[in-house]
Amino acid sequence: MSLTNVAVLAFDGVAPFELGILCEAFGIDRTGDGVPPIDFAVCAEDDRPMSTSAGFTMQAAHGLDRLATADLVGVPAMKQAEPSDAVIEAIRAAHDRGARILSVCSGAFMLGQAGLLDGRECTTHWMYTERLQREFPAAKVVPEVLYVDAGQVVTGAGSAAGLDAALHIWRQEHGASVANIIARRAVVPPYRDGGQAQYISRAVPDCDADTLGPLLTWILENLGEDHGVEALAKRALMSPRTFARRFRDETGTTPHHWVTRQRVAAAEELLERTEQPVEWIAGEVGFGNAATLRHHFVRVRGVSPQSYRRQFAC
Repeated sequence: MSLTNVAVLAFDGVAPFELGILCEAFGIDRTGDGVPPIDFAVCAEDDRPMSTSAGFTMQAAHGLDRLATADLVGVPAMKQAEPSDAVIEAIRAAHDRGARILSVCSGAFMLGQAGLLDGRECTTHWMYTERLQREFPAAKVVPEVLYVDAGQVVTGAGSAAGLDAALHIWRQEHGASVANIIARRAVVPPYRDGGQAQYISRAVPDCDADTLGPLLTWILENLGEDHGVEALAKRALMSPRTFARRFRDETGTTPHHWVTRQRVAAAEELLERTEQPVEWIAGEVGFGNAATLRHHFVRVRGVSPQSYRRQFAC
């Protein structure tokens, strides 16, 4: 595909910020800066005023027939209201003739309704990944990334990740220098490290397990202690085999996995709220040394502890 023609869908309940991201990425004339020209349009089913999720109305200058010539079709976020059959069919028809489809945030649900996520890796905002997988079980939802490029279908995670995905498409189609120009004009980095796992809100750990609740609470209060299976089993007055089985039954995971997640969460808190060095934090939360903390932190959150601190330090 040579990216010269972009059509973005609008519909009742459209999220104006996500719509605006697509307009920022593809709808501004930057030919004076050396960016190739784009024939850009915002399209809707008809010319009636459409409601937005922000409480105002808008109109689009083009109809759904404009999608028939687009190289790329953008689908912004939406409320839970069902899109019309005509909109879904327009998305499906654009895909079937070879156009690339880009969704932002919950716009992925429209792609699912059009049948475009079946058998494909995809993503959406971390608040909706479980629902996306539940509603479209044939999709392969990847919850921790900023965007997924599955070839003809590209899905962006949260709002700003739509811009990451758009810059990725610019980079593919016209090279890094063009993508960098667009990023500079938007005052954003041309490429962000890590994925959306670093932004996922941390749930309070559930310590209400039937028999292990008091032990889980003690672990959280003493993360620096030895929390190997044998040590924990001894504290719970069980054999290691029985303890491991009971732990999985009551928490749904292994002791090692549960403890590691709690240590990473505690490390995040210290990175955000203190200026202590990573080595000290590693000892406080039970990882022992900075290298071990970095290994587990990157695996769970997708970025290094220092990168996380730069973004989220209070």
